[in-house]
Amino acid sequence: MAIVHEQLSPAELAQSLRLSIARLARLLRQQDGNSHGPTLTAALASVARLDGPTHGELAAREQVAPPTITAVVTKMEALGLVVREPDTNDRRVTRIRITPAGLEELEDVRSRRTQWLEAQMGELSADELARLSAAADVLVKLTLAPDLAMVVAASETGRR
Repeated sequence: MAIVHEQLSPAELAQSLRLSIARLARLLRQQDGNSHGPTLTAALASVARLDGPTHGELAAREQVAPPTITAVVTKMEALGLVVREPDTNDRRVTRIRITPAGLEELEDVRSRRTQWLEAQMGELSADELARLSAAADVLVKLTLAPDLAMVVAASETGRR
């Protein structure tokens, strides 16, 4: 099904992208094949990406309250997906580390999502695939915007 978007205004394009990206993200999450839920899966991915965050760092990254992240970490730990370890420099600080089972779970989730997306892309025409490929870099740039905003906000807070 080819949907042609004529020259859209920035507001119309933003609305179209927001809806499409949200639907795509939901469909990808539905491929997870586990009963852990999106919050746990996202937190597990952040633990892997951040390489040993504290509870506070993980809560900030996931944009949830500290009690929420504590409950999520407790559940991940009970499932054997993460372990809590004391920081090597400050034993008062606890670091969250992904386990081999957690890495395996994360790889399984990512693999399922990628396989599903690849199958959907198999239904696209050569022209649609070329346009999607050309748009991929721009979408990556848009995903970096929140990280840049957090860096700017942190630097501005430090100046006050």
